Amino acid sequence: MKPINVPLGNREMEEGAKKLLNFGLLRSELMRPYLDVGEAIMEDQDASNAMAEIEERPLEKRYVWHVASALRRGFASFDSLAVEIDRDTLSQEDRQKVVELFKHRPIQFCIFLRALLGADEMQRMMLQAIKVGKQIA
Repeated sequence: MKPINVPLGNREMEEGAKKLLNFGLLRSELMRPYLDVGEAIMEDQDASNAMAEIEERPLEKRYVWHVASALRRGFASFDSLAVEIDRDTLSQEDRQKVVELFKHRPIQFCIFLRALLGADEMQRMMLQAIKVGKQIA
């Protein structure tokens, strides 16, 4: 079965994703070869040129580095006490906004890890993280 090509602009997106589509990462030179590979696969064409271009890139110019470095920046100053203080002082409306922002992130992270490391390693890492998270008081 051939995939259906749905233009990115016609897909349902979370808040902020359209900015990425129109002005950011998805239109950047970083993503061009990845989009070329995806298009070639969808059109059942040869993707080897775009794959070779990606393979020649240094790690810092790869998509996985973009995601990993965003997580690193996001958690560089992580402080669970500050999170607990915010939890105890947020209005119900603000708490719901934060919860909504995180709603799909665990699933996305699992899918990212599965794509990068395989299902078994993703499961091992996530179970270990849950175990540690439950132990910390």
